[in-house]
Amino acid sequence: MKNLRVVIITGMSGSGKTTSLRALEDIGFFCVDNLPYPQIFKQLNEKGYKIEILFLDAGDDALLHRFSETRRTHPLSQRGSIMEGIIHEREKLSPLKQMADRIIDTTSLNVHQLKDSTQRFFIDSNFRKMVIHVISFGYRYGLPADADMVLDVRFLPNPHFVEELKHFNGHDSQVRDYVLEGVESRTFIKKLFELMALLIPLYEKEGKARFNIALGCTGGKHRSVVMSNELLAYFAKQDYIVSVSHRDINKS
Repeated sequence: MKNLRVVIITGMSGSGKTTSLRALEDIGFFCVDNLPYPQIFKQLNEKGYKIEILFLDAGDDALLHRFSETRRTHPLSQRGSIMEGIIHEREKLSPLKQMADRIIDTTSLNVHQLKDSTQRFFIDSNFRKMVIHVISFGYRYGLPADADMVLDVRFLPNPHFVEELKHFNGHDSQVRDYVLEGVESRTFIKKLFELMALLIPLYEKEGKARFNIALGCTGGKHRSVVMSNELLAYFAKQDYIVSVSHRDINKS
């Protein structure tokens, strides 16, 4: 257990801790979110455990803007202004910030830049393959903003028009079988895997650390889910760090 690498994510409220936590989970980390107990960290280090503290910070004005934008209440400002809560929290977290192994200032970072920054810090230096995220979506709800590549799978047979299938989704075996049974589907998968085998190593060669692939159908519930899961399985077999999300699967 002492070889276990544990990352503690902490920092200012509104600085992006949840985003960084998910970024590390995407590359296989066990993360502990916001446990500001310096004495416990010290004891664990003395016992030989590898503890790394990532502290997220941002400028006061940026934090104030984020709280105002989301209409959230700062946890330390119940009886005062948001800015008073930010100042109070900064004072309380100052000793923990001094203990941090790594500090990320998120003032000018968007969500995707923060994910990339976090993963670059902690990904195994011996692991050179890029981090891949596959997302299914429905065109009726708009394109994913962070997609590097978008593939339209609306040409595949649509389970929505099959009465006994329309209320299931792409995770269900009967929907998967229906989508994959056609010649077009099998040909598409073969060509898709060949395309990935060509492109991904070229992107890696150019130094790209993360690649987001989006597959879309009409509603994001059937065909895009099936194909995203197939692509996830393909990359997993190639030993890539890969994750998948189904943005619109639960929308009506």
